[in-house]
Amino acid sequence: MARRALPVTVVTLTATAALLLTGCGGGGDDSSPDDIKGADSGASSPSAHVSASASAASGVQRPEISIPSSFQLTFANWTSSDAVEQAVLNDGKEQLRAGYSAIIANNPDSEALAFYDTRAGLSQDREWIKSYTDKNLDVIGALPVFDPKVALFAENTKAQLSYCTDESKAATKNRETGKTESNPAGTDPEVFYTVTMQKSPQGVWQSVSTTSKRGGCS
Repeated sequence: MARRALPVTVVTLTATAALLLTGCGGGGDDSSPDDIKGADSGASSPSAHVSASASAASGVQRPEISIPSSFQLTFANWTSSDAVEQAVLNDGKEQLRAGYSAIIANNPDSEALAFYDTRAGLSQDREWIKSYTDKNLDVIGALPVFDPKVALFAENTKAQLSYCTDESKAATKNRETGKTESNPAGTDPEVFYTVTMQKSPQGVWQSVSTTSKRGGCS
């Protein structure tokens, strides 16, 4: 379950359960974006708290996503001079924020997350979120997300977004007991993620699947 692994939580809840920033995908995936199966328009629900401002790229109104100060999710250098790549970065960032917001809100059925996922992606992400909520766990601390890279395919309708996270200052917290846990000593805090994405008919870049590799950022 290598996706947004949060310390001691997603993968095994103890060992390498890093802050999975990618969903419950397994190890590496050798298939190209052009071979994606089930990457249809998926569950996009623009209902749920929609922001007043529309996306400059597609004119679609994005959901308004909030994350409390108890969890600092930061994105360093998430910019590109290419407009299409920037659109992928923007929606990829919001998809990740929507996932953590759902964990913090204890809400696997988040409509904001559904907006940024295809049906296949949403199924994977709900499994990831439930790996926290089913155990009554919250996420706290700081999680930098950095070194993003975008590869475009199929006439700019499919993409692979990769990035790294550093879980050194992130942890899980039991909502009832207040007990906090971080990754075990000796665990590499950096996790490399690859997110396969597809552009919806409405122009939203949605997640199809996510894989992760601990220590893959070196």
